[in-house]
Amino acid sequence: RTILPKEQHKVRVAIGDYLLLARAVANQPESMNIPQIGCTLEELHDQLRVGAHVWIDDGQIGAQIVEISAEGALLRVFQAPPGGKRVRANKGLNFPDTDLSVTPLTDKDRQDLDFVVDHADLIGYSFVQSADDVALLQREVQQRLKPNQPLPALVLKIETHRAVRNLPQIMLRAAGRQPTAVMIARGDLAVELGYERIAEMQEEILWLCESAHLPVIWATQVLEQLAKEGVPTRAEVSDAALSSRADCVMLNKGPFIVQ
Repeated sequence: RTILPKEQHKVRVAIGDYLLLARAVANQPESMNIPQIGCTLEELHDQLRVGAHVWIDDGQIGAQIVEISAEGALLRVFQAPPGGKRVRANKGLNFPDTDLSVTPLTDKDRQDLDFVVDHADLIGYSFVQSADDVALLQREVQQRLKPNQPLPALVLKIETHRAVRNLPQIMLRAAGRQPTAVMIARGDLAVELGYERIAEMQEEILWLCESAHLPVIWATQVLEQLAKEGVPTRAEVSDAALSSRADCVMLNKGPFIVQ
């Protein structure tokens, strides 16, 4: 997630502009004429390389790393809407060219598990990327269970290139020990894989889960305009029809959600 200095909450960038992905976000010094953003993932910076792409705000802003320094990574924007796009705090950052080696469970996640094991029927696992990630969650949950209490069901949210690559091993580790479902989380997945590949990969994931007899959740932007504005687009009606091959469909919130 992005962090902005207090003085930069109205920063707008366009194609050709520069951003500093800073190691430590502070109010911008007068000598620096480049807006800066931060990331909630502190261990990120040591894994970045020049030439890698960075996508901001669900892929609406595309940038490439052109320089790495002690201050952070200098980004050059190559994709943005006409007229530019405002950079806001708490928006997603994607690094599709970077195999991030990070712990999948934060301290807050572990605190949440204390409550989850006593009250929830299933756990949604965001940004799971490997079988080791699944094993880590299973160990953490097992330590909190009462004697003879079964593991809760698990929903694997497939959101990254690495997760797609490791999906057979991820599914095997999870489904071998507890009830398991797979969510095709198309929002981040489209940004990570590229929009030209998302249709292909959602088919691959559907087929793989069907062969393994695992239920599938089709997610992100299903009938979104209908839910928000009351009238669907032709494309999203076709998408909704395709979603009938999955076991569950996740709808976005909106005033017309019942329709």
